[in-house]
Amino acid sequence: MALKPEPTAPFHSVQYALRVLETVSRHGGGVTDVQIARESGLPLAHLTSLLLMLRREGYVEEVADGAYVIGDSLVLLGSGQTRREALQAKLQETLGELRDSVGAAVYISRYIDGEVRITQFADGPRTPRVNEWVDFRSAAHASAVGKCLLTQLDQNGRRDHLSRHKIARLTSRTITSERVLFSTLDSQPASVPVLDLQEYAVGTVCAAVPLTAGSAVGCLALSLPIEHAHRLRAAADALNRRAAPVVLSLAI
Repeated sequence: MALKPEPTAPFHSVQYALRVLETVSRHGGGVTDVQIARESGLPLAHLTSLLLMLRREGYVEEVADGAYVIGDSLVLLGSGQTRREALQAKLQETLGELRDSVGAAVYISRYIDGEVRITQFADGPRTPRVNEWVDFRSAAHASAVGKCLLTQLDQNGRRDHLSRHKIARLTSRTITSERVLFSTLDSQPASVPVLDLQEYAVGTVCAAVPLTAGSAVGCLALSLPIEHAHRLRAAADALNRRAAPVVLSLAI
């Protein structure tokens, strides 16, 4: 199942969104889009879509005179000792909206201390999460989450991981050759979701996109039961397009 690259993957624009937030933060009384464009160096055409996303996520608000001010979401994320709790709540809210938008269970995964970890997820009665029949930490070679994280490691990092978590055949579709696995990871376009077509578990298909926030290694993923495999292409594309708010929350 081939997916066409997204030429303008949304997380490539997160650095520009941060520039916009920095500009708005400097103007406590509000700042117009023209002034934001002038100070940030962004063209108005590109700025419009960024401001729309930032307003939707609550990071900025538009006041009566058309100026923009800092929104409640950004205020909460800067609230000292409660910042971590506020960030998790914001991410959970975003994941819930994303789950409903793509019609699938969604996950945030990070590579922490040499291990694959699912840090947050959103599922529901109609969007069940994956049955973790094999610990995700031991299945990076087979799962969309794991393969997406491995693509962000160098060769030594990958070999270190596989030295601790040996490649095992989980289904008839699982890649069991390190050489083939590394070749597959190396040929994966950065702007195309990584897929798992029943490689981790029979009856489940998954997709994952990288979350590049600073030096952290992470990904955003979704899973669907096999009877909904025909929706994977559209769901993966939607996941790719909607990744920006998640990356922004992680970057702030």
